[in-house]
Parts: sequence; structure tokens; C-alpha cells
Amino acid sequence: MVIKEFKTEDYEVTYESNTSTIILSGSLRLSGLEDTNPVIKLLNDILVEEALQITINLQELEFLNSSGINMLSKFVIKVRQKKDMKLIILGSSKVPWQGKSLKNLQRLMPTLELKIE
Repeated sequence: MVIKEFKTEDYEVTYESNTSTIILSGSLRLSGLEDTNPVIKLLNDILVEEALQITINLQELEFLNSSGINMLSKFVIKVRQKKDMKLIILGSSKVPWQGKSLKNLQRLMPTLELKIE
């Protein structure tokens, strides 16, 4: 199992290659390209692996600002462009922003499977 990760004081992004799962946790308050570049690089590296299915687990992500939502939206669009790739997003009903914001990602990729538990 290969694990790639990017950590700061406030948030953590982890990728588990054996399950093709991206886990975001903490409070992701990105403020521009300087902050987003390492995370975007990690997400782009994952796309290169050409997994048939990618899962994004956001259940422990307490906050995501507009720059973070923009980053996630762009990733969803890139996955959509890979016709054979399936995307599953796991959210939590205990995190208020996730219900509404994550449903908007389905507009970008109608085949996206959204599971809010």
C-alpha cells in the first residue's frame, strides 16, 4: 500500500493507493495558489494512476472555504473527463456545509456517487 499525504496544522490530505481513497480532514482554508499547489499536485498525481474508481472521504472535513470547493470542483471535472473512472464522495450529515455543497458537485459530474452518512 502506497500512502501519499500532505499535512498542515489545520488539515490533512491522505491518499491510500490500495483502495484509491483520498481522505481530507480538518479545516481546509485555502487562500490562493501558494496553499493549493501541494494539494492540487497530490490530486493530479492520483489521476495519473488511472484507477477505475476513486473515493473521496470528506467525513472528517469540518470546513472547506470557497478556494477549497473550487479545487475540489476542478478535480471532479478532471475525473469526469476520464470516461471510465467512477467517483464516490463520502460526506457526513454531522458537518453542516457538506449536504448542500457536495450535492452541487453532482451537477458537474452526474454519475458521481454521493453518500452522506
